[in-house]
Amino acid sequence: MARPVVELAGVCKTYGDVAALRDADLVIGRGELLAIVGPSGSGKSTMLNIMGTLDRPSAGMVRIDGHDVAGLSDRELSALRAGTIGFVFQQFHLSSGVPALDSVADGLLYSGRPRGERRRLAERALRRVGLGHRLHHQPHQLSGGEKQRVAIARAVLGDPPLLLADEPTGALDSRSGAVVIELLHELHEAGTTVVVITHDRDIAATLPREVRVKDGRIEHDSGGPAPSRSLVPERAVVPEEAVR
Repeated sequence: MARPVVELAGVCKTYGDVAALRDADLVIGRGELLAIVGPSGSGKSTMLNIMGTLDRPSAGMVRIDGHDVAGLSDRELSALRAGTIGFVFQQFHLSSGVPALDSVADGLLYSGRPRGERRRLAERALRRVGLGHRLHHQPHQLSGGEKQRVAIARAVLGDPPLLLADEPTGALDSRSGAVVIELLHELHEAGTTVVVITHDRDIAATLPREVRVKDGRIEHDSGGPAPSRSLVPERAVVPEEAVR
């Protein structure tokens, strides 16, 4: 059996006296498509940041694609993110005046690849999301749905095994949002593990697996194996200076 892409066991995250995430257990297998759903303040964004290695837990075990993040330096975490995780956010983060092709190609700016190769790979990614006819359009010439597809093309440019989509339809009308969700399904069918973080229960209901978070706890998981607690060190607490 292929190793899981994400493993959380006994994960907690505190900010001062506030517990944003409490004793979270979650395993995401390679090739899954699921939603992590909950209201604002439920802890789902904290879970996203921990799964994306943007933040470290206060306690518990986190493994991403087999790597125990507690043992990785900041530089190693950056390398893990670059090669393993694609991010899609509610806001598109496209620079004004920059054509779609270059916005996507810039995702490989620090990869060491020559400019021509970056642009070739960017064109392939844009065609993959149905924007082969918009390569040279600037953000103001694109619809909201097209902007989000550019952002998705940038996220999957290096074929990461894990795609984290944070409220990917939040800034879109219902029709554009449906197109983006359909695209995420297509990426999943092509082999990408896709995790959609959303407050929208209707979107969550369209995905094969739903993980509901409330008050920092996972209150429901419609599928997936539980992690082994034997993997969790007895006092797996990250020093506060490491959290900062």
